[in-house]
Amino acid sequence: MAAVGTMVLGLGAACGSSDTKDTGGGDGSSGGIGSSASASGSETGTGSADGTDSQASASASASASATAATTETSNGSAESVGTGPKFDLGIQPDFAGKPCTMGGGDPEFSFLWAANSTQGTISKIDTQTVTEVGRFIVRPDSAGNPSRTSVNLEGDVAVANRSGGVTKIYALEERCQESNGSPGIQTSTDSNFLAWGEEECIAWHTPFNYESQRPVAWTQGTFNEDLCEYEDVYLWTSGRVGQQTDVLLLDGEDGAVVDMVTLAGFPNDYYGIYGGAVDGEGNFWGTKLGGVMLVRVDIDDLEYTTWPVPVSSYGMTVDSDGYVWACSSTFGRFDPMTETWMTGNGGGYAGCMAEAGDDGLVWMAGGAGVIGIDRQTLLPVANWPTPGSYGVSIDYYGYVWTVAYGDGAHRIDKVTGTVTSYYGLVGAYTYSDMTGYALTHAGGGAPSG
Repeated sequence: MAAVGTMVLGLGAACGSSDTKDTGGGDGSSGGIGSSASASGSETGTGSADGTDSQASASASASASATAATTETSNGSAESVGTGPKFDLGIQPDFAGKPCTMGGGDPEFSFLWAANSTQGTISKIDTQTVTEVGRFIVRPDSAGNPSRTSVNLEGDVAVANRSGGVTKIYALEERCQESNGSPGIQTSTDSNFLAWGEEECIAWHTPFNYESQRPVAWTQGTFNEDLCEYEDVYLWTSGRVGQQTDVLLLDGEDGAVVDMVTLAGFPNDYYGIYGGAVDGEGNFWGTKLGGVMLVRVDIDDLEYTTWPVPVSSYGMTVDSDGYVWACSSTFGRFDPMTETWMTGNGGGYAGCMAEAGDDGLVWMAGGAGVIGIDRQTLLPVANWPTPGSYGVSIDYYGYVWTVAYGDGAHRIDKVTGTVTSYYGLVGAYTYSDMTGYALTHAGGGAPSG
């Protein structure tokens, strides 16, 4: 396939107008691409870094309203939600005379998408107001057991179901399409979700009959200045059935499988590839649970290369210099140019995400807080407590987020340690690029650090 170009822009830029560790799941049956698994999986365990997934037992009524956001300061006192620090989203091209005008530094919108694994839904959280502004079923039978989420450069999300199947959801109602026969667009705007077929902001669902389907990661695509939109946007995913681990490239517009490669000789376990991300060229990087192996799949021809991983890893990410991180209590930084690892201690035990820039840290989930690791020295330089911590992300205003098992998502001011929490999730589990920040800033080629 043709090479996919990249242009890193701020998510949601205005265009033209003001408008647990995993231990199980799946039905145990084999199957091929194109048919949906019929039973949900579950993830249970201790929550330690030994390759077992702990799963929250929290439950909530499907019609329960969103719980109001609460705020804590680092010393526990109450505080109102502020606007927080701003930062430069990157180069803002001059499109004078074009129908597309980029924003002046702030994104048009910024959402965090958290999977409610036990409920079979995904929640859309406004990162400024710290409120839930939408919830969506992500498989027709509601039994997909969703986990990883990935947000593209236009803000739309894709979510992988552990029990098979990938779903794309539009971020904005204006993009949604009439499909249920009722006038207007019917879509969720809070923690109440609509039935499958009634909800009209589901862009597409592609069923797969994998026993384990974890990773999902958007490519950047190519930005069309005249149309003010990204083109040739693809989505990576991976699934395991029997002894076979596949990496697939989907069409971002309709979810059709564009290409697929089966990883010959790839070490087999229940999960297959556990975590996935892309570099600045749109190539796929994946890791296995507990380290073992790192794989890179080229977007142009799906040729792949593997390397052993010297640390036990759970989460993974690609930073703005193109380094690949494998994260757990010990962690590793892989240099694709020299094909060498540097390792460190004092990290977390689950997800991780890297800030862009020379001074940007890698933030790791530590169970009861987040830990900031210097990307050059690999030493911990920050540690902020939170009510819970598993998956980690960064939003477009510079806040660090963690989604904990159970019902909480927590926003951390990385300077003061102030925590603003949202409670209302159900069996939440997400540790991938749940805001789109990592995709926006992913590096590739020769690392600059």
